[in-house]
Amino acid sequence: MLKQSLQLKLSQKLSPQQIQLMKLIQLPTLAFEQRLKEELIENPALESGKEDDYSAEEDNYGDDYDDYDNDRIEAEDINIDEYLSDDETPEYKLQTNNYSKDDDDYEAPIIAFESFHQDLINQLNTFILTDEHRAIAEFLVGSVDDMGYIRRDIQDIVDDLAFTQGIYTDEKTVEKILNIVHELEPSGVGARDLKECLLLQLRHKTPTDAVDLAKDIIENQFDAFTKKHYDKLLQKYGVTREQLRNAIDEIEKLNPKPGSAYIGNTRIVEHITPDFIIKISDGEIELSLNGRNAPELHISKDYQEMLQSYKESSKSNSAQKDAVQFIKQKLDGAKWFIDAIKQRQETLYVTMQAIIEYQYDYFISGDETKLRPMILKDIADRIGLDISTVSRVANSKYVDTPYGTFLIKNFFSEAMVNDQGEEVSTIEIKKILETIIADEDKAKPYPDDKLAELLKEKGYPIARRTVAKYREQLDIPVARMRKRI
Repeated sequence: MLKQSLQLKLSQKLSPQQIQLMKLIQLPTLAFEQRLKEELIENPALESGKEDDYSAEEDNYGDDYDDYDNDRIEAEDINIDEYLSDDETPEYKLQTNNYSKDDDDYEAPIIAFESFHQDLINQLNTFILTDEHRAIAEFLVGSVDDMGYIRRDIQDIVDDLAFTQGIYTDEKTVEKILNIVHELEPSGVGARDLKECLLLQLRHKTPTDAVDLAKDIIENQFDAFTKKHYDKLLQKYGVTREQLRNAIDEIEKLNPKPGSAYIGNTRIVEHITPDFIIKISDGEIELSLNGRNAPELHISKDYQEMLQSYKESSKSNSAQKDAVQFIKQKLDGAKWFIDAIKQRQETLYVTMQAIIEYQYDYFISGDETKLRPMILKDIADRIGLDISTVSRVANSKYVDTPYGTFLIKNFFSEAMVNDQGEEVSTIEIKKILETIIADEDKAKPYPDDKLAELLKEKGYPIARRTVAKYREQLDIPVARMRKRI
């Protein structure tokens, strides 16, 4: 039997301009500046700087030639995520590390460092080596990963030397040259595992009783040390707790990732440019948008005059119409981009202002326990924008406050109910949990069930598994790993 049915589906699609506006909104300051530079290059009708004799709002460059749909972009209740995903935007434009060397607030110059591997090669020049041994040493240095380790079997290196370098050697020779690499700085570089890395660093230390005990522990009781079986170590070595503590202190001073001062073979230089600035003046909160998000742009007068001359020309052929079409398209694009930037500025400002109003007690005091439960919908409802728009502001923007610079999304949290029936922020609970752990006796750190019990005593009845989740979100290890001798 054939059955017919009528299904009515209501859908609303975003225009390409609306999608582009959403992309502009989600960009942090550095990525926005990059996008602005691209637009200035691509559209000659758009110019930067002040233009005294022209205002973008006063243009009248030819409605007779308008073949485009210039609908005003309005904030509508549309699910932007159906049309725009982060996958459509290059990763560098979504990274929260949005430092720019043009940042006006940055005073110190960035020092240009040599690459990690080049630094190691330069150190090899201080050793007297035969040509073959130097080639092997340089090959080993080239095998060091970003964390400072050589994670390859010696036999594999021997084979690669033969196949790729034409150097025929043996494992004993490579091991001998590897010992030279182990003399390079930073200490521990070229190790094949964590145990060897720590031992190399300890062997470079001035010998003391604590250092000697630390070396023995790493070399012979590494498993007991990593599992923090301190009672077993005390029994094994017959030392006092203070002596064991001194040895462990020596180990904890070591760097388990000697190459970590470099990322991608270049040193880490991490800076953040805030998108918003908050200041407290006479008890009042003052919000400002980073000035680099408000560039001065205007529409090219040359392009307007060019269009006008074409309109006034008595000729009307196909080539002229194409020229008019091209000029009009560029002028429309420039005007839209200027309007879109203004809308971006307004969206960013009203969103951050709503967050400040919602979290007023925190921003006026800096006390994290005063952060209220707040979800994206709370802010979206206040300013009449879609939740996904608020999300794009919160997920990629930083705010500079008197208490530090923070990613805006960190101010959002779910709500929980305390024993008084009041809603409290999960951020508040995490802060209290962090304080409890910081004040615990490190010789007997609290397990998660005890932490849950202590939180309950303070008026926050949450389950042990929830405590474990919050602890992990705070990057705090389990009790056994927090234990100190």
